Amino acid sequence: MDFRYLGDSGLQISEITYGNWLTHGSQVENDVATRCVAAALDAGITTFDTADAYANGRAEEVLGAALKAERRESLEIFTKVYWPVGPDPKGKNDTGLSRKHILEGIDGSLRRLQMDYVDLYQAHRYDAFTPLEETMQAFADVVRAGKTLYIGVSEWTADQIRAGHELAKDLGVSLISSQPQYSMLWRVIEDEVVPTCRELGIGQIVWSPIAQGVLTGKYRPGQPPPAGSRATDDKGGATMIERWMSDDVLGRVQELTPIASDLGLSMPAMAVAWVLQNDNVSAALVGASRPEQVAENVKAAGVRIPDDAMKNIDEVLGDVVTRDPARTAESTPTERAV
Repeated sequence: MDFRYLGDSGLQISEITYGNWLTHGSQVENDVATRCVAAALDAGITTFDTADAYANGRAEEVLGAALKAERRESLEIFTKVYWPVGPDPKGKNDTGLSRKHILEGIDGSLRRLQMDYVDLYQAHRYDAFTPLEETMQAFADVVRAGKTLYIGVSEWTADQIRAGHELAKDLGVSLISSQPQYSMLWRVIEDEVVPTCRELGIGQIVWSPIAQGVLTGKYRPGQPPPAGSRATDDKGGATMIERWMSDDVLGRVQELTPIASDLGLSMPAMAVAWVLQNDNVSAALVGASRPEQVAENVKAAGVRIPDDAMKNIDEVLGDVVTRDPARTAESTPTERAV
């Protein structure tokens, strides 16, 4: 396993980071989830990402239990706050980035993880309904309380990141990471978010490098999705994968197979390696529903894709790639979740 610094901080993380979004605690039985975490540890992964809202808190519980016997100082644990979590009925303050929700959120996450602190606490979305000054002050207080070491954001625009970073700097805390979606097919961060983060010393922890499984090549044009795949599971991300299920996109993805073969990589490993070619990417988030998927994905660690292969990938995918930087702003909620 190779390690990278997270932005300009002194924190080193495994460049393949294990994430449990839409897997543990819901669609994967707990014993299988525990085996996946064990496979990640065996592969040299030390960095684990989760969120309070994943499976309504159950994902944090499963991850914490799976890591209980490990030396805490040898791990980097990331979680997030924004969305409602916990039993119904939800209250009006059970969402967003108000001081109340952030301070209650970190305590709930630490309780479920069975840990005293996390290494990185992230704003899961930008909150347009709470003053940014209130949000950043609350995050700073979480740092000073020793409940997180660093702070980060997820799916924020370049302007939102710049404003948050300035306030964090004034408050004397380190905003060191951005967690956006990024893959061969979804490159909306390249024109604005990445240059801004590079300037500010913020690293990317990118999610969905395999584009919800599309870049594995298992979905074929003109054929129904494989039984049990994400594209058939309304609770496992079927709506998110729809944008890539056209025959045009799936046909182009099939044309990537010989490129992966020439590199000696599987399609998933090439997709993960591709995002790691961006020098602003500190880590690629990978999930798993089977332990062997972890072993396959970590083959991307330390891989250098030659320039001619990178060019070939661009030529094959052509105009099916989404690049519009305005798409990032669509992730900012326009109304309260509660």
